[in-house]
Amino acid sequence: QVQLVESGGGSVQAGGSLTLSCAASGNTDSTNVIGWFRQAPGKEREGVATIYTDGGATFYAHSVKGRFTVSEDSAKKMVYLQMNDLNSEDTATYYCAAGFLAYGLGRADQFDYWGQGILVTVSS
Repeated sequence: QVQLVESGGGSVQAGGSLTLSCAASGNTDSTNVIGWFRQAPGKEREGVATIYTDGGATFYAHSVKGRFTVSEDSAKKMVYLQMNDLNSEDTATYYCAAGFLAYGLGRADQFDYWGQGILVTVSS
């Protein structure tokens, strides 16, 4: 089992920045990728960014590329999502998830472990 806990959410004005953190614990050796997903009210959960912990490769959704950066501190088992130039369409509950994938951003159903989610609200 892998446990994931997100932190760092909150409210920010459009154009601002936030950094989300994901703390992983448990049998993390069974996974090789941490993904960030988000779900806005009435919308499906969508992949935002992933980082492969076994090589450092990163992938981003088109909607956030150039604004969001995913990174990790492997020693601390932490993954971060730096979000810049936020806009109202970024308002959502953000989740980190862990799984074992071969390549790419991945789909939600490919991830085995999920955090509880954290709310990000961007006001214009």
